[in-house]
Amino acid sequence: MKVEETYLKGCYVITPRVFKDERGWFFESFNKKVFEKETGVIADFVQDNQSKSSKGVLRGLHFQTGDFAQAKLVRVIKGKVLDVCVDIRRNSETFGKQFSLILDDQEHKQLYVPRGFAHGFYVMEDNTIFSYKCDNFYNKASESGILYNDKTLNIDWGGPEDQFIISEKDRTLATFNNLFGL
Repeated sequence: MKVEETYLKGCYVITPRVFKDERGWFFESFNKKVFEKETGVIADFVQDNQSKSSKGVLRGLHFQTGDFAQAKLVRVIKGKVLDVCVDIRRNSETFGKQFSLILDDQEHKQLYVPRGFAHGFYVMEDNTIFSYKCDNFYNKASESGILYNDKTLNIDWGGPEDQFIISEKDRTLATFNNLFGL
């Protein structure tokens, strides 16, 4: 497993070692000992989530607040997404900065998104299955998010906005400036 920290402190890209032969392939999708040794992050994942989406679906930017903040280890089981995270830690040198990468079922890369980040993804292939581990349980009263097309963040989602499929809830999220009183 190859682990690389992004320019956003605490956010890691994880590339597994894939073993291929005439039968197909195999890789270790998570190993607590290796993950903790390579990142210094003590992983205690308590909830796994999975979604299936059509091409054009945009989910996010979501996060949990307060005691219910979550770190996530995200990956694509089938298909392809543009995965995006935004640093919303007020005291961070990279507050308001974003990181994105393609996650797919070919390279099997994963992204570790620490607590204090908003997260979302844009689906680039039909029937994409997205999976993520969380280190804290979901709490509806603590859910929040940032509008996907926020002008301050100016995220390039890699697709035509007029073709995005977005939930009504995600269309009405707050802007970055309104949410953080800027």
